[in-house]
Amino acid sequence: MILMNFTSNRQADILRLNRRKQIMANRNDRHPANVPGAYYVDDTCTDCDLCRSLAPQFFLRHEESGSSYVHRQPVTPEEVAAAEEALRQCPTDTIGNDGTLPPRPQTTDH
Repeated sequence: MILMNFTSNRQADILRLNRRKQIMANRNDRHPANVPGAYYVDDTCTDCDLCRSLAPQFFLRHEESGSSYVHRQPVTPEEVAAAEEALRQCPTDTIGNDGTLPPRPQTTDH
């Protein structure tokens, strides 16, 4: 009986994890106010204000839609860490990172 209970609890955990993996920001549903770049907010934002609290330098509230959007992309490693923290903490998995990086500035070798 205990083994069966363990198995059913384990199966429930696996189902929860699988559902969590399926819930993520959809780059095809980006908020139109997002600036181009790796980070974006999709149209599932519930306006909880968490991302704007964690990383206000990147996320603003769009007054018309009542949702967040990315107004500036992170550049430095510290900024990327702040944006990633907002992404991880987002309760609706509305923040995405499609991995595109801005072009590196051209350097001239003398």
